[in-house]
Amino acid sequence: MFTGIVIEQGVVAEPPPRLRLRAPGIAADAAIGDSVAVDGCCLTITEIDGVVLAFDAVPETLRRTNLGRLQPGDEVNLEPALRAGDRMGGHLVQGHVDAVGSLRDIAAEADAVNMTFAAPEQVLRYVIEKGSIAVNGVALTVTAFDDDSFSVSVIPHTLAVTNLGRLTPGDQINLEADLFGKYVERMQAGRASQTG
Repeated sequence: MFTGIVIEQGVVAEPPPRLRLRAPGIAADAAIGDSVAVDGCCLTITEIDGVVLAFDAVPETLRRTNLGRLQPGDEVNLEPALRAGDRMGGHLVQGHVDAVGSLRDIAAEADAVNMTFAAPEQVLRYVIEKGSIAVNGVALTVTAFDDDSFSVSVIPHTLAVTNLGRLTPGDQINLEADLFGKYVERMQAGRASQTG
């Protein structure tokens, strides 16, 4: 489990399926078998070589995420899994990417940047105004949505410490919808089948 608060930018040394990342901050306290959210996708550390962490990205992961498009030198958002007693600064994020979306538009507003992302229905069905969503593993709050997209307002700090600040229109991003929305939908479906 994660919170969507990125703590480091990792640099791709080798692209998937054997993903190797330079991540000195996380590597300093990592162990083989630890979970790390890589651009929002939960992966398991399989090797540590100094400041380089290795992960195996299986075909299912590559089908459902943008990780297969990574190239050496690309920067990815990294967050280690929560430990008991850690602060919950963002929202609950599983690291289970629901779908890939893309950046549609960027517009500055005072110190913030408003970003609009195209997203598929399997994500948008859980989107509500002021609800939570994870974009490349970053916990964000939805400011608006319509039938094929949603918008967020991003502060300068988040733009500086994540890869969101380097996105350009058309770039693909990993999306994880709000966990609670999924459970509510499932419970309602179960209730409907019992009364029908």
